[in-house]
Amino acid sequence: MVTIRSVHLPQRPSFVDWLAGLSVSDETRGKLASISEQPEQLLTGQEMVEILHELNMDDETLQAALVFPYCEMHMLNQEDVAAEFGTSIAELVEGVRRMDAIKALHARHQHDEQQVDNIRKMLISMVADVRAVVIKMAERICTLQQVKDADEETRVLVARECTAIYAPLANRLGIGQLKWELEDLAFRYLHPKRYMEIAHWLDEKRADRQGYINEFVAGLTQRLADQNVQAHVFGRPKHIFSIFKKMQKKQLTFEQLYDIRAVRIIAATLQDCYAVLGEVHATWQHIPKEFDDYIATPKPNGYQSIHTVIKGPEGRTIEIQIRTQTMHDDAELGVAAHWKYKEEHTAKLSAAEERINWLRKILAWQEEVAESGDIVEEFRSQVFDDRVYVFTPTGDVIDLPVGATPLDFAYYIHSNVGHRCIGAKVDNRIVPFTYQLNSGDQIEILTGKQMNPSRDWMHPGLGYVHSSRARAKIHTYFKKLDKDQHFAAGKELLERELSKLQLHIKDVVKAVEKFNMKTADDLIAAVGAGDVRVMTLVRFLQQLLHPEPDTPIVPSRPKRTKKTSSNTIEVEGVGHLLSQLATCCQPLPGEPILGYITQGRGVSVHKVQCNQLAHLLTMHPEREIEVNWAGELDMGFAAEIMVKCQDRTGILKDISTLLSNDKIPVLGIQSNSDTTQHTCEIVLTVEVKDLNRLMLLLTKLRKIRSVTDAYKRQH
Repeated sequence: MVTIRSVHLPQRPSFVDWLAGLSVSDETRGKLASISEQPEQLLTGQEMVEILHELNMDDETLQAALVFPYCEMHMLNQEDVAAEFGTSIAELVEGVRRMDAIKALHARHQHDEQQVDNIRKMLISMVADVRAVVIKMAERICTLQQVKDADEETRVLVARECTAIYAPLANRLGIGQLKWELEDLAFRYLHPKRYMEIAHWLDEKRADRQGYINEFVAGLTQRLADQNVQAHVFGRPKHIFSIFKKMQKKQLTFEQLYDIRAVRIIAATLQDCYAVLGEVHATWQHIPKEFDDYIATPKPNGYQSIHTVIKGPEGRTIEIQIRTQTMHDDAELGVAAHWKYKEEHTAKLSAAEERINWLRKILAWQEEVAESGDIVEEFRSQVFDDRVYVFTPTGDVIDLPVGATPLDFAYYIHSNVGHRCIGAKVDNRIVPFTYQLNSGDQIEILTGKQMNPSRDWMHPGLGYVHSSRARAKIHTYFKKLDKDQHFAAGKELLERELSKLQLHIKDVVKAVEKFNMKTADDLIAAVGAGDVRVMTLVRFLQQLLHPEPDTPIVPSRPKRTKKTSSNTIEVEGVGHLLSQLATCCQPLPGEPILGYITQGRGVSVHKVQCNQLAHLLTMHPEREIEVNWAGELDMGFAAEIMVKCQDRTGILKDISTLLSNDKIPVLGIQSNSDTTQHTCEIVLTVEVKDLNRLMLLLTKLRKIRSVTDAYKRQH
């Protein structure tokens, strides 16, 4: 449904009469009258003012809307506007002008979901004043009206831009008036045959439908009056694009749609809304699956109303919407409904200010209706207070964290671009590597022939890079570059420690698979780089090659390990994935855990406080992944318990009796006595179900006579 305004009429009013018809202040009327000596050139501005006036926008917005076309025609510049109308008007006009930069981007990326999404987010982050967004949407409606006689390509490009960007923005602002008009006008150009077909159906049945609705409205009005319920009942206008989307979504014919006949009821109070609903449902049969209470549960954009469908007289279906006047204003005008109210009652503006603040932070929320556009079916939730959106030289939009530098940008494009970066330009001027990017900046990276990154780039205090992604790529570069140095350092460390245990450096090959390496040289280099702790590798080789008789080795239990890998851990966003519990910290169900992506052996699962994990993530932060314990786990987990006690006869028997009575499987026992201090340390390897069972066992162990402490052993 397209609104016909005064500027479209054959006998449109003069500019003076048009101004007199606006309910604005005398000061604003005077400023509008002084904008031009030739007001007939301002038809676009006049239509924009009419659109915004219907939305109750404030006087500054109306002035900016009338001035904007002059700025577009280069008849006024920003300095002229600031001098004649004030800084606030000039900033509003500039905000609208900057939004126009997305036109070329959308033409290039109209089928690229990620790019369109980034453009949408950039729009809101670039525009500080939400009124500029509303002005821009009014200007787009005027443009859609003006291109009706243009060539098909022009019409389609403008229509796609409005469908993909501006109609969804109108919906997020809650401005139903603009949303429906943008969608209907765009639909007329994108699907002209379907548009005319539906418009014809509406016209064909209009008289019969209007007569039926009039009778229904009169009857319902009388019933409500008899029940002393204050409400205004009237027929609701139909929107062609909405009808088309519902026919598509539900695979229905025009006559099968429930809301071809529609009524809206504006009740005096919230209580009256539910009184109206009760009267309607008591009088006519309603269709349960078509009932929605958006008053109790508002839509993400704040929309509130009760929707129900009944079988009215003659069995014809009627859609009924019930709301208060305030809810109706919010649904039709959105944030715009609060601007005049703001001037007179600033103390009561918290709701409007919250919604405006919300708009700046969030572009889309949860289940945004797919009818907002053809290109992207739904919007993703994006909080972007901590993001900046910058351009490549070709116009692509790149999403980076706040604080990002040209080097972060370079490494986002490609590792080799970052490694060969020798300088950067922002908006055609040279900037230092530590320059912090702003939304809207256009970045050009200057590169050399050779890769030559600096180690200083990794230093967090120098401010060269901000993102962990860039820092990880630089670290990987130097890690590969220094492999020979790391190998020499690792070999020296290992030879010194292995010689103490009568082991040889060639034995390292037996640990390659255990540490997820391809060759023994890689493992030795990893020791030198600090990725693998030297004593961890040495202890593994010692246990593997020379196990001590009194130090039992825990059997591997292949069946349990296999079950543990597939059934106990759920990788965030993936579900069950190849995983293994880290031996360094031996996490148990119930303990907070974190995953580390290994090379070739899936996800290694550690306790959050694990020192080995902290070391690994320092070297490879990009390998961190969220993991969770699965639901019910009917299996056991190995845990090492350190028991410290006074060395007395029978202490081991008391411990064994406790384990036996509690039916705790014992996988291994190792003891070490200090005869000078008369103390003893006993390491128990037991099998427990989860952390709670372990904590209960530790409590019982501490109660045994002569036991001074018992705790889970950490490696």
